[in-house]
Amino acid sequence: MIHSGKIIYFKGRMKMSNNVQIIFESNALITANLAAKNFVENHVGGHCSVLLEGAHLIVLKEKSAYTTEKIRSIAGEVARDLSNRKVEKASVSALDLLEGFKQLEGNDIVTAFVEGWTLGTYQFTKYKPSAKPFATNLEVTENQEGEKAVVTGEIRAEATAFSRDLMNELSNVLNPETYPRVLTEKFSGTGVEVNILNQAKLEEMEMNGVLTVGRGSKYAPSFVELVYKGDTTKPLVALVGKGVTFDTGGISLKSGKDLSDMRMDMGGSAAVAGAMLLLAKSKAPVNVVALIPMVENTPDNTSVLPGEVIAYKNGKTVQVGNTDAEGRLILADALIRAGEWHAEYIVDIATLTGAVENALGPSLAGVFGDEKLSAELKEIGDENGDFVWPLPLFDAYDDSLASDYADMNNISSMNTAGSITAGLFLRRFVPENSKWLHVDMAGVMEKAKATGYYAKSATGYGARLLADFTVKVSK
Repeated sequence: MIHSGKIIYFKGRMKMSNNVQIIFESNALITANLAAKNFVENHVGGHCSVLLEGAHLIVLKEKSAYTTEKIRSIAGEVARDLSNRKVEKASVSALDLLEGFKQLEGNDIVTAFVEGWTLGTYQFTKYKPSAKPFATNLEVTENQEGEKAVVTGEIRAEATAFSRDLMNELSNVLNPETYPRVLTEKFSGTGVEVNILNQAKLEEMEMNGVLTVGRGSKYAPSFVELVYKGDTTKPLVALVGKGVTFDTGGISLKSGKDLSDMRMDMGGSAAVAGAMLLLAKSKAPVNVVALIPMVENTPDNTSVLPGEVIAYKNGKTVQVGNTDAEGRLILADALIRAGEWHAEYIVDIATLTGAVENALGPSLAGVFGDEKLSAELKEIGDENGDFVWPLPLFDAYDDSLASDYADMNNISSMNTAGSITAGLFLRRFVPENSKWLHVDMAGVMEKAKATGYYAKSATGYGARLLADFTVKVSK
């Protein structure tokens, strides 16, 4: 018996195999070998590598309280570990997965494992030539659940990875002028209709929030509508995503040592784009439109100045108290547009306030709006890993948005409750007959370190959350 880091060799060849088998610690290969059994039991972590009689095994530690999210995380950790070791292929028996995680539904188990595995190998190395991306392939054997469970996991991972790619992309590559083309190419052949509203069309449609915020950028603002009619008898769901491709704060300039992650201020738009991809590729029987206002918020001699007033199409006027509270200004246009589409359900999602991270930390988004739907969204997030927590729209704070020069200010006069007052601002633009939710994902847009099925980069948060919500309310 020879130890080597995380790997233990039992009477085997001292050589890493290019093909690995994934088993559970209750497997007879482990329980029948006392040394292997003791090693696995005493190993710290969710899995360990064992070379036993020449076979390379990944042994999963068994626990009593598994969830599909824990399955995704385990699969992601194993996939990243093996990919770092340049292992070509790993195989796992679907029957073993069903037995090892038997307290959960069969299809969900296989789907979660495949989804976590695929996302665990995610890397964004486009601008790092020294990095040599490598992903260990997964083979699911003895799959009595059928190919559908595997394909579903792959589709869910693909959609989330697409959201991650959009968020990780550089702002000089993905901007309000190029972003519409990226979406047009991605959705070609998927059954999703892509409507692009250019600056002239925005002026015609009086989308004055988008036009005002985008004034200082060299890139003209855009507005993209993604339309998927999987079943037009279903209620129309509008998914609204903030698409600020870089946020300097505008004239109210941000400060900080490194602002490069402000290219991810379009995370809401990435979420709705990923959700649309998931729904379309799943051929979901839903009726949905994604509404994405796209701007770059930069200072220039043409930029909007604090104190200016924006007149919106619905007759409301907004004084710009701070140009760094720009997301709500463009989302207001999109919410008005959702009303023109006569959407029965509206969910807007945005990296809107740092206050939400102060309240909930880096692993939970906040959801505001319809209390019943907020509770349902939390249940969905608990299951699919896009965790969200209901927060209040406290009416007593609404007066803090008052302005002496317009119907309202875009910032609150309070120094606290920033995420709540931002939600109260948006509520003023929600169509009267629509059921509405607002998701503030500012705290969950990226991971500070690789963990579970997340890389140290953008999370792709919201793609699964919005897609699963759309399916649920369409049943």
